[in-house]
Amino acid sequence: METGKQIAQTLLQIKAIKLSPANPFTWASGWHSPIYCDNRKTLSYPAARKQIYEAFAKIIAEKYPQAEVIAGVATGAIACGVLTAEALNKPFIYVRSAPKDHGMANQVEGYFEPGAKVVVVEDLISTGGSSLKAVEALRAAGCEVLGMVAIFTYGFPTAAANFEKAGVQLDTLSNYNTLLELAVEQNYIHADELATLREWRQSPDTWNR
Repeated sequence: METGKQIAQTLLQIKAIKLSPANPFTWASGWHSPIYCDNRKTLSYPAARKQIYEAFAKIIAEKYPQAEVIAGVATGAIACGVLTAEALNKPFIYVRSAPKDHGMANQVEGYFEPGAKVVVVEDLISTGGSSLKAVEALRAAGCEVLGMVAIFTYGFPTAAANFEKAGVQLDTLSNYNTLLELAVEQNYIHADELATLREWRQSPDTWNR
């Protein structure tokens, strides 16, 4: 089984991803969704978190051999970022959602040299907004961002456009299309639910209103 399906299978098995077309979830943004993804659950399963950080380390070693520092996006990607940095024997830093309001007022935490070549680790890509804010913070702090790796992406067209506009290469371990294919194959969902799940991805902000 290819890596994308292996990761998707793991996320479904440990219920980090839940599919519920008939009873949609409500996201913090207010969007209604037939899928909910909480990749923090992977940290509670040693085999799952090992599978993820080893896959990240492989991508980074192959695509970004010049990487000097691994950066995690707070808070969801700090732990898997640390594990990836450990596997690669690289320094680790992390990026807050906003600068601290006290002390040194840092947004990027940890030590790095000016001009450091950084690969960013993220847990989930939706529209890409918060992930790319982390990239902006790293660039403002003097880092050279080589690219980003993430566990899963919903594959929204707006995310692809946002990453292209920001000039950031994104690699994900698995994605929505791969997940749906596996979910049908292994009877997590019925074939007649597939149309609903595909329809949502086309217009998630207005779906099921």
